[in-house]
Amino acid sequence: MPKLDLSQIPVRGGSSYPGKLAEAVAGRFNQGVGDVGGVTQFGVNIVRLEPGALSSLRHYHMQQDEFLVMLSGACTLIDDQGEHEMQPGDCASFPAGEANGHHLKNMTDAPASFLVVGTRTPTETAYYSDIDMMVEMDAKGFSFTRKDGSPLTADQIGDET
Repeated sequence: MPKLDLSQIPVRGGSSYPGKLAEAVAGRFNQGVGDVGGVTQFGVNIVRLEPGALSSLRHYHMQQDEFLVMLSGACTLIDDQGEHEMQPGDCASFPAGEANGHHLKNMTDAPASFLVVGTRTPTETAYYSDIDMMVEMDAKGFSFTRKDGSPLTADQIGDET
């Protein structure tokens, strides 16, 4: 099945971020096109951002490379060097281990989409640039903590518990 029918691939929203941090990416939707096509060595997703939506909290990966290409609409790439307008055909790359927190924001009044490709490794650690949080991933799933490994508190994730 080399040719994929995008209309048959589920689009999913939501986030693995803890507590109210997940609200930061409301308006982000993913299609796992690589998984459906049987790709196992790297992840491939089409991401759609509604107006005002973020692709993620600003982050960087320690073991996994990321590469993206804009498909439609316009977004602003925000990284440690500032803001960069991204139009269809524009590309960005984020090498593993490079501490350059990044994300995309749709600052327009129309939806935008991009294709993102990333390394798949058995484990991963990512750090969030604007908050005291990191995530470690392994076969068991995601574990969000403070950057020093201590537990997140309710006030850090916006919960009133």
